Order: sequence, then C-alpha cells, then structure tokens
Amino acid sequence: MKFTDGFWQMRDGVHASYATEIRDLQLGADRLTAYAAVKRVERRGDTLNAPLITVEAYAAAEGVIGVRVTHLAGKRNPGPDFALPGATGTAAATTRTEGRAAELTTGPLTLRLPTEGAFGLEFLDADGRLLTSAGHKGTAFATVQDGGHHMFAQLGLGVGETIHGLGERFTPYVKNGQVVDMWQADGGTSSEQAYKNIPFYLSSRGYGVFVNHPGKVSFEVGSEAVGQVQFSVEDQTLEYFVVAGPTPKDVLTRYTALTGRPALPPAWSFGLWLTTSFTTSYDEATVTSFVDGMAERGIPLSVFHFDCFWMREYQWCDFEWDPDTFPDPVGMLARLKKKGLKICVWINPYIAQKSPLYAEGAAKGYFVHTPEGDIWQWDRWQAGMALVDFTNPEATAWFQSKLKVLLDQGVDGFKTDFGERIPTDVVWHDNADPERMHNYYTHLYNKAVFELLEKERGQGDAVLFARSATAGGQQFPVHWGGDCWSSFGAMAESLRGGLSLSLSGFGFWSHDIGGFEGTPDPAVFKRWLAFGLLSSHSRLHGSSSYRVPWEFGDEAVDVAKQFTELKHRLMPYLYGAAVEAHRTGVPTMRPMLLEFPDDPATRTVDRQYLLGPDLLVAPVFSEDGQVEYYVPEGTWTHLLSGETVTGPAWRHEIHGFDSLPLLVRPGAVLALGADTSRPDGDWPDNLELRVHAPEGIGDFTRTVTVPDLTGAPAATYEVVREGDTVRVTADTDRPYEVTVVGESGLKVVKA
Repeated sequence: MKFTDGFWQMRDGVHASYATEIRDLQLGADRLTAYAAVKRVERRGDTLNAPLITVEAYAAAEGVIGVRVTHLAGKRNPGPDFALPGATGTAAATTRTEGRAAELTTGPLTLRLPTEGAFGLEFLDADGRLLTSAGHKGTAFATVQDGGHHMFAQLGLGVGETIHGLGERFTPYVKNGQVVDMWQADGGTSSEQAYKNIPFYLSSRGYGVFVNHPGKVSFEVGSEAVGQVQFSVEDQTLEYFVVAGPTPKDVLTRYTALTGRPALPPAWSFGLWLTTSFTTSYDEATVTSFVDGMAERGIPLSVFHFDCFWMREYQWCDFEWDPDTFPDPVGMLARLKKKGLKICVWINPYIAQKSPLYAEGAAKGYFVHTPEGDIWQWDRWQAGMALVDFTNPEATAWFQSKLKVLLDQGVDGFKTDFGERIPTDVVWHDNADPERMHNYYTHLYNKAVFELLEKERGQGDAVLFARSATAGGQQFPVHWGGDCWSSFGAMAESLRGGLSLSLSGFGFWSHDIGGFEGTPDPAVFKRWLAFGLLSSHSRLHGSSSYRVPWEFGDEAVDVAKQFTELKHRLMPYLYGAAVEAHRTGVPTMRPMLLEFPDDPATRTVDRQYLLGPDLLVAPVFSEDGQVEYYVPEGTWTHLLSGETVTGPAWRHEIHGFDSLPLLVRPGAVLALGADTSRPDGDWPDNLELRVHAPEGIGDFTRTVTVPDLTGAPAATYEVVREGDTVRVTADTDRPYEVTVVGESGLKVVKA
C-alpha cells in the first residue's frame, strides 16, 4: 500500500508517524527494546499527546534477528500465526553498547541502533558491512481516512541490488519496481495474482527478509520509494525477520530452518505422471488405453492421476467413485497397480450441497459459518458448496477419515487443488481472524492431508500435488504451478513462477507439461516435455484435451521416451539434490543466482536454472529451436552432445526437439543410474560415474554420495584428479564404471 504522494506529500487522508528518536533503551541478554518518539522531544511537554513506538529486536535463531514494531499493544490477536519451528529463542546472542549505539549480534548478523540522535536500524554482516537499514522513515505507522491503521517498515535498497522471491509470482523475476500483495487468488499464471504468496524476499546482497504476518502484507519493492523495500500490514504490530547469509544458499538454509524444511518426497514421485485431464471423458477403458499406450510406445510411466470427474458431477467432494463410470474402483486400482503404477486422485476442501457429506458436515458443525450463524455457501465452482473448517480438530479428523477410505482402496497420493478463494465475511471455529485465515487456510488444508499420508504410508512415502501455499507450506511437497495457457509465453511464465518459488524456500516444484488451458501446438508440447522432465517433478495434464504424447505426433512420443529415460538415469544425482533440499532447504531447481551469487549476470536470468548443483537447463521457448542463454565461468559440457562451451558468455544456439542446452558444470561428477525404466531403481547397481574434466580445469577432488530410496547414503565415491590420473575410491563393493569426459589421455584408477 502506498502512503505518500510523491517524495514531498502524503496521500489524501493519510497521516504517518515515524520513529524519530529513542527515549529509552533496554538491553537484555539476547534482545534490545527501544521506545521511540514520533517527533523531536525538546521539552517535557513534548512527551504529552503523542504516540510512542515500541521496537523490540531479538535473536530468533542463529543468524536471524526479529524486529517487532508496535503502536498500541492492547489489540487482541485471535490468530492464526505462522508456526516457526526454528524460532527457538535459544540462539547464541550478545548485546552491547559502543559509543552512541547499541548492538545485538547473533552469528554473522548484527543489528545496530543509535542510543542518541535520529532513530534508525542498521543490519551488518560478519565483516561489519551494511546489508540494509531502516532510515528516518523506516519504522512507522499510518492512519487512513477510512479508520484503518497500518504498520509499515522501509528497508533500503543498495545500488544494483535486486529483490527476488515473494512466492510463486509470474510477473518479472526481479521484483524491483513492483507492487506485490500477499493475497491468495485463483488467478492463473498470467497476472500479478498468485496461488502461493510467501511474505519472504531474498536480496542479491546476501540477506533475506520474512514478514511474520499470515494475512495481507503489501510490498512496495522500489516502487513507492525507489530506494526502499516497503512492507505494511493493517494492524497495530508489525514483525519481520532479517535472515543472514552471506550466500543466498545460506539465507534459504536459515529461512527454512525457521519456517520448516521440506519433507523428502518418495523416489517414485520423480517419475512421469499422466492424468485423465480435467473435463475430458474417461472411464477404466480409457485409462487403461492410456497406460497400455505408454507401455506399448516404451514411455515409462510412474503415476496415474484421476482428475475431478472420478467423482459424480455436482458432488465434489464426496470422495466416492462415480459408480456409473467406475463400477469396480478397488479392482481397477489393483489392476493399475499390477502395472507398476502409483495412483493419485484429485480433491479439494469444498463440500457441494448435493454431496452426501454436506448434510453430515452441517449436522456436526464442521463447516465455516457466517456471522449470523448460517453455513457459508456459494455457487462458484460447486453448487451450494460449503468450506471445511480446519480450525476445528474434529472437522479435520472427519475430512481425513474420508481420505483414509481412498488410501485403503489403493490410492497413494492426493492432488490438493484450490484453497485460495477463502471468504473473509465468516466466523471460524476457533474464532480466528478471517483476514489472517484467508492466506493461512491452505496451510491447514495441506497439512491435514500430508499428515494423514505420513500416518498411513509412513514418512518418506507421502506426497501431495498442491496448488496453493503460504509460508511454511514447503514442508508438504510437491507444489505445481497452476492453470497456465498452452503457449510458449505461458511456458516462460511458469518457469518465472517456479524460480521465484524456489527463492521463497520451496524445494520441489512442477507444472502442467504442455500447458493446462487450450490444446498446445505440437511444437509447444515437445519443447515443454523436455522442460517438464528436467524439473523436479513431471506431470502431463490438461483441461479439455488429453495429454498423451501420441496425440501430438510420433516425434512427441520419441521426445517423451527420451527425456523420461534420461530423468531416470539422472535419479542417483537428482535424488541426492532432493535429499539436500530436505536437509538444508536449498531447492532442487536452482535459479542461477543461488549457485553464482558473485556473477552479476545471474541476478536477472529467468529463462534457465540449475537442476541440482551441476546441471544447467535452458528450456527452448520457440518452435524453430532458437535459444539464448548464459554460461557462467568455466568450460561446460553439453550432456547430450559432448560439445563444450566456455563462459562467461551469452550463447545463441538452435536445437531440435530432441535437444536443449543441458550443460554439465566443469569438474562435476554425475552419478548416472543404469535402469532407465523407473525412477526408484537400485541406483548403486552398475552405476556410472561420469567425470567432467574439461581442458584446463586442473586437479580437483569431488565426493559423490548416492542415496538409497530413504535418502540415507547407499554408496560414497571420492574422485580425485591429480595430473593425468583420476583416482576413484568407493565404500561399496557394488560394480560401477567411470567415464571421463573432456581432456584426453586421463587414466582412471579404482583404488
């Protein structure tokens, strides 16, 4: 929200009060509390009839400083609040006064504020360099004509500094100059609206900021004040955390420790998913023809997904198979599972009035109500639908009990669609604030489903396909990009959204291969296949038309087979990256900024990424195969062709549908599996270690750990290049081979 009218004036009806000078300062062991007047106090009378802003700064975790700014402290907070498992309050911290300033330090992060003179906050790194600061207008509240009360902060933008993240946003990747509101919306992928609003941003200068408010947070990113990132909430208190680096990876590691690390998805979920599509006609014969058609064409398939119409029309959700279309669902699922498939079904948290569950839920008080005590209903999406109230533990258990029946039938996972259109004119079971619940509802929804899966299937075998999320939602993977058009432009939109989500702490992400709305041109479909199968998770899905590859020609079949098998070969490497995401919060799909923070060119690159630490992927967004991409320093090797490319440089290439820029980092050792038929094979069996030693790289040491299907180490290989020898030491007696790519004449020795 904007409060000013240009640089000099305020907008009509707006009155702002800024923390101006400290009147009292208290130091604790791990916190500072400052009381700031909103004007210069020159005499005792100036302390009357004027507000005082309370600013509390504390060590929330190692390298994380929380700042809580309050005007009137008596406002009741009915919740909800973000669960912050990493805010232990036990971080090692020190406070001190030095000269005319007080300091709070935790890990590599220091907050400094003056004890005399003008009020301000400075955040410094371990070397004492300024990361960002809240200057003379940086800590404030504003009242507006309609009676609203807003707390806001401004943190400075340095010259050349870029801001990233704020959820899965399809607008420009660099957020500078944008107005971004945290407000869940079912808006597709082609506007400023977003399904996944995360009030966290990451700076190219090596720090992050998380605004701890689950409701609407308005960000002005170099827009109202071009040298500031401003964020505001309509409340009496504003709390934010500054998260230290020094690298972007360090920031994400600390941020995900604070808000929750992603669970490790099962290895089978990394294979190819095929769905019925949304409004298409299908029954068991149709599904079987799809599954058998994939097998006949040699395209490995791991998961089959039933979209909405597995249930009866007007009855979403009743969680019962349409008996006319699927008279033997248990038998059908058993037959599909005999073909080696996992099964996913579509759900949402809405109960249509025609569903038998409506009367049951209404009688038990399991739905959200209006202030008048009626059940909240509308006809958008489903006729007379009500909303399950997940703030009611009994309603949550009831919802889970309906899903358990499906799990007992043989279902393995759920696509948790929707969760964004949450009303604010309602009353919740726990009397939560409706404005705060609008964004937070999705967290309770996905948490309920994910926890059921973990309970019934065990940790490590639970996976969602979720559309909406808020901060902390990364704990319940996987998330997909929502409803996009079937075009090259929408393909690029989707990637921008995924990159922004990755920089918001989400480790796993997918999208609808070929696009959701419309029917893609065969060229779009084939290019999207390569992109989709080089994402963490890969799903063929559409709205009104099927997405089986043969609908788009023989070449599409070949491309689907080639890249599915390639992904399976990459699984020892890719699952290692997934384990890293689970343990550290560093995502599997990595914007270039994450791996090359010291290269200014990577800060704005939004049409490529790294899959894990060592594979550069540049999807092709054109029918004729022309692609422009950036290569960082060093000699990189095309994985598919073996050609080398030396950076730093921008490249312009032309690729057929069976290719795209897929470059291996210099000095990388890729662990490649032998089994191309499935994603969850026995990876150490006949493993290939492909050592990339291009000319001029010199000596190096690499340690490669191949996980097992639980994420635990299955085998570790140390690869040392010394002179003309590559020496490999393994802690396993399983057979493996070593292939050296690059400099000729290198000798391989297995120690």
